[in-house]
Amino acid sequence: MKWFRSCLKFNKNVFCHSDKGGISLKINDLRLFIPFYSIQNDRKLKGLTNFRQVISFFSLFILVSLTSCGISKSVRHQPITDYNHEIPKVIKHSDSLFSSEENFLVQNKFGQWELYVSGNPLERGLIMGALYEPLYHYQEDVFFGKVKEIVPSKFKQSLLRQFLKWYNREMYLHIPEEYKTEIYGVSRYATNKYDDIAPKYLRSLYLHGAHDIGHAMQDLALVGCSSVALWNDKTEDGKLLLGRNFDFYAGDDFAKNKIITFVNPDEGYPFATVTWAGMIGVVSGMNKAGLTITMNAGKSDIPVVAKTPISIVAREILQYATTIDEAVSIARKREVFVSEALMVSSAKDRKAVLIEMSPENFGVFEVANNELVCTNHFRSEAYANDENNKQHILESHSQYRFDRMEEILSEQPKMNPQKIAGLLRNRGGLKDELIGYGNEKALNQLLAHHSVIFQPEDLLMWVSSSPYQLGEFVAYDLKEIFSSEKKEFASQHKKELTIPKDDFLESDEYKNYELYRIEDRKIDKAISDKSDLSSEEIRKYQQLNPDLWSVYYKIGKYYYEKGYYKASQTEFEKALSKEITTLPDQRNVEKYLKKINRKLR
Repeated sequence: MKWFRSCLKFNKNVFCHSDKGGISLKINDLRLFIPFYSIQNDRKLKGLTNFRQVISFFSLFILVSLTSCGISKSVRHQPITDYNHEIPKVIKHSDSLFSSEENFLVQNKFGQWELYVSGNPLERGLIMGALYEPLYHYQEDVFFGKVKEIVPSKFKQSLLRQFLKWYNREMYLHIPEEYKTEIYGVSRYATNKYDDIAPKYLRSLYLHGAHDIGHAMQDLALVGCSSVALWNDKTEDGKLLLGRNFDFYAGDDFAKNKIITFVNPDEGYPFATVTWAGMIGVVSGMNKAGLTITMNAGKSDIPVVAKTPISIVAREILQYATTIDEAVSIARKREVFVSEALMVSSAKDRKAVLIEMSPENFGVFEVANNELVCTNHFRSEAYANDENNKQHILESHSQYRFDRMEEILSEQPKMNPQKIAGLLRNRGGLKDELIGYGNEKALNQLLAHHSVIFQPEDLLMWVSSSPYQLGEFVAYDLKEIFSSEKKEFASQHKKELTIPKDDFLESDEYKNYELYRIEDRKIDKAISDKSDLSSEEIRKYQQLNPDLWSVYYKIGKYYYEKGYYKASQTEFEKALSKEITTLPDQRNVEKYLKKINRKLR
């Protein structure tokens, strides 16, 4: 082992970093050498470029093979289910309406599903699972189908399963018993297809940390949420007004069946949340007391063990808090494993704050005026010297979106729900520059799972309908919905408050954008397969979205791989003339140009 720079030893197993540019694994009599270039070229491992991160990542897989203590406890764990286990009876009224006693699931004319459920934790879980069982199966198919697409190797899938068991071994200790019981109830209706990954309950528990794990492991650029809170002189009626884009993209199919869930729990406050089948955590929601919560991802290190999923923290706040102080108190009790900002507003306090959480730090940010903007970096004093946060501000698109939102707000000094919808749908860059459709520097990245608008003092919320946030914003009155009166099994939306769909939906630009998305996948496949593209295919692709930097970058890369360096240089120079999404992306284009210049000398 003379050429090893440093090693980790565990019993008879050795894990070393090599001066030859890779990782050497010795597990019993098995030796493996993993060169760094393969790590750095793997998009899924992008970001694991320094030794400590690589060591951390691969050590997890080794430790999975070597340890069972801790894993077995989590695998055997069962939540408290000392409730009535009676299986709900579901009546199917039509393909878009299902009921179980007073609980029901209905699809409205905008394509959104509305779920109305009440009871204790187990009852809620069982009723939800029973009512949306086909949607739950669909959601699992989409999610695990995506995993199999990313990791096609059966052997690697097996490694991934073991890794998840090890990585999530402490998660059950950090989730309140109430929510584990609710998750257990839902999981009774999970499909049998994926029992090889994990038993139903455990699998459902893991999925509540999927956003956190994906965010941390891949540093997902596509978790680029933008949110705003305004009050007093910043709104037309002086009341609190909030808007947010949830730009979590896990494929078009994943966002197909959004569910607006209205929960009347046996403890805490009734609340509404925008979610998907199988998810009891909260990413966007408001309760009957007029408290709202939304979440925005921050820059994270790779955590070594899963703790409380951030959506579970948000759920607990939404169910049990009425004021900002109560929300902060709940958040402080929980240990998280990624960095996340929670925007919390309260009708009682008539303002909003950011609760900024990470594994090692905690901060609360308040503004001196009546306008609070949040993208994907932290603003509190607690993170003033945080290196991850400073790097994220410098390198990501978070600061750009922050500046763009403030620019729009300065042009419209008093906002209302319709204007907030316009802001959330804005596709332009700073100073209305054309930056290409789908550019992550835009507030509307044309990939949102949903957008939501809140008026907490009036208990009104609007939820966008597909596609993205371009369809109608559908209104709901929580005061009416959570009244004691028995509801008709029908959509409870407020027709007269609907915000019309975006005119962009009827434009040629939108049609071209959807065609571009199809062509973009074809281009990616051609580059991956090293197949040929005709000049007509390239021209058509670039004309569909001419202001987007990546259409030139990808063709530049295609030409480079073919050895057409002069043509490649032209495309990379065009890419540099556009608004490139992140600093690392810009550096990558510049790196290609330097390589080309050397080759053309």
